Amino acid sequence: MQAFAPALPLAVGLSGGADSTALLLACARRWPGQVQAIHVHHGLQEAADGFERHCTALCQGLSVPLWVERLDARHAPGQSPEDAARQARYKAFEAVALASQSQIAIKSIAIAQHADDQVETLLLALSRGAGVAGLAAMPARWERAGVVWHRPLLPVAAGDIRSWLRAQEQGWVEDPTNTDERYTRNRIRAQLLPVLEAAFPAFRDTFARSASNAAQAAELLEELAQQDLARVGAPPQIAALQGLSRSRQANVLRHWLRQFHHTTPAAAQLGELLDQIAACTTRGHRIHIKVGRGFVVRTGPALDWCDPQVGEL
Repeated sequence: MQAFAPALPLAVGLSGGADSTALLLACARRWPGQVQAIHVHHGLQEAADGFERHCTALCQGLSVPLWVERLDARHAPGQSPEDAARQARYKAFEAVALASQSQIAIKSIAIAQHADDQVETLLLALSRGAGVAGLAAMPARWERAGVVWHRPLLPVAAGDIRSWLRAQEQGWVEDPTNTDERYTRNRIRAQLLPVLEAAFPAFRDTFARSASNAAQAAELLEELAQQDLARVGAPPQIAALQGLSRSRQANVLRHWLRQFHHTTPAAAQLGELLDQIAACTTRGHRIHIKVGRGFVVRTGPALDWCDPQVGEL
């Protein structure tokens, strides 16, 4: 937290749990009168009203303005509940940042993920076979919707946060779903982190270094993809793609699909596409491969992407 120097005014995402309670308390003491709080009431569990009451009382005691955003964060079919709630939270934070423009405009938002959360994110990425972008886990700083976002507690262990709160004689609320091991994150927290702690006491620091190395590699791959896309074109020309190595083809195609069509190929889909590009030596060779929610197709000398739901080509 000592190195944390956000542009002010600052908003803190406040769930009412230990981590966000500690973050708000530290920020409000450091920048009195320059901090606001945002609480998102997801409407997903009975305990949610208690979270809001805790946040209201905490903010009143700290003389911190509180924004409460109520929303329906139920997940869509095929979407994880955690992902749905996370996306809904970010949209709510962005809505508050936009609304604040007519008052004292929020310039930065801080959220309270910590070192244990980073380890869980990295282990989840490994379990899913993620590439370097996924293994980079969570960034400490990024920009979105015209606001700079921060995770100042990423170097801090969850246990240290709770110890600090107890020393301040500050209470918090416990989310009952945090002990529900039907959720993968909770199983990692309950079953894997204690084993890692016993076997590798410095695992939070070493995992953080690995995530940082992966983030640097991901940045380099992104720069290379931009250069290669300028070379092969958008849409990509098949002959130009064939002049690249298979790894560079994969990298630039992922970039093209993500940047222009907001979709990401599965590993098997991308592998099949690369095989077809390699085999594409005649005018009559047809390419029509499922990728994401649509299809990559051959259109003359180039590739294109078709979304059957909107007829995009």
